[in-house]
Amino acid sequence: MEKFSFIIHPIEIDDIYRKYKALKYLPQSITERIMTFVPPSIVSEITGLKGKNSRAEGYFIGLPLTSRIMMEYSRELVTKKIIKAGRIAEKMGAKIVGLGAFTSVVGDAGITIAKNLNIAVTTGNTYTVAAAFDATVKACNLLDKRFSDCQVAIVGATGSIGKVCAKLSCREAHNIILIGRRDDKLLELKEELLGIHTDKKIKVTTSISEGLKEADVVITVTSSIDDVIKPHYIKTGAVVCDVARPRDVSKSLIEKRQDVLVIEGGVIEVPSGTNFGFNFGFPKGLSYACMAETMILALEKRYENYSIGRDIDIQKVDEIRKLAEKHGFRLAGLRSFERVIDDTYIDHVKRAIEKRESIKEITLS
Repeated sequence: MEKFSFIIHPIEIDDIYRKYKALKYLPQSITERIMTFVPPSIVSEITGLKGKNSRAEGYFIGLPLTSRIMMEYSRELVTKKIIKAGRIAEKMGAKIVGLGAFTSVVGDAGITIAKNLNIAVTTGNTYTVAAAFDATVKACNLLDKRFSDCQVAIVGATGSIGKVCAKLSCREAHNIILIGRRDDKLLELKEELLGIHTDKKIKVTTSISEGLKEADVVITVTSSIDDVIKPHYIKTGAVVCDVARPRDVSKSLIEKRQDVLVIEGGVIEVPSGTNFGFNFGFPKGLSYACMAETMILALEKRYENYSIGRDIDIQKVDEIRKLAEKHGFRLAGLRSFERVIDDTYIDHVKRAIEKRESIKEITLS
């Protein structure tokens, strides 16, 4: 029996209040400070996982730090907490541990964690990229768009996930917009991409609103603790794939802009019979792609530091897709803010697009 663990943490303060109801009466800053003294612990056992010719079991290990704490407190404090969680994984016999949500963002994206543990470490970012990209292409098809014909914008393009999303997009589409915080990093990435894809049209900008004006597809994957994609930024008929946690997309976007299709990146259907023993917000049988990557590597007995550091190998993206298929993992039906995207949903978005386009034509004439 193969063994793995996966570290999870509360994304927002409300996730803490659900477990520690009494803390609701304290100021948020005090609650978050208190949680820095709470040690990591086992949340649940993961059972029933079967792949091709292999079985695995694992544990969710909870680290009671919110995303805001992880970004605002000292890197040293947060890293020590993650390492403690990893040592629990070691004691439970895990041979690989996955870093969930912001535990994969802090510091050097898993490198220091791996150096301080005696088991393999992965952020899950490789399969997250594969799943997000495949979901985006699928969403385009549902709106009768061809991804290759779309102008594709990558928000957070110079980050580890954003960079490989840009590389994947360049393999398929002709017009790419790279959006990030620093001009020098964006220009460096642009030159790297043009060195491989000489016929592509690539723009760079540090302005999200400017970069999204004409984008038909938006893949957003920043490490911001606040939403950065506002309703008025997006073009009618656009597909927006939000890979980030916490979300980059404001919930008001789907409330005010029903002519835009917003999807969540990285939702995976795991092999039948898998029991997580914990409700992290998904229906039974579904998981984030980062969780799935850890499980796939365990089933494959690939106990290595697979996705750590800021660079993701595009060849590994292709490899993890094949391993996922081999062991029975696949892209789940598309979701948007906890809602399943079905035919009714798509028809509604299409009608909203047609209505907006008609109003635009009348206004212009």
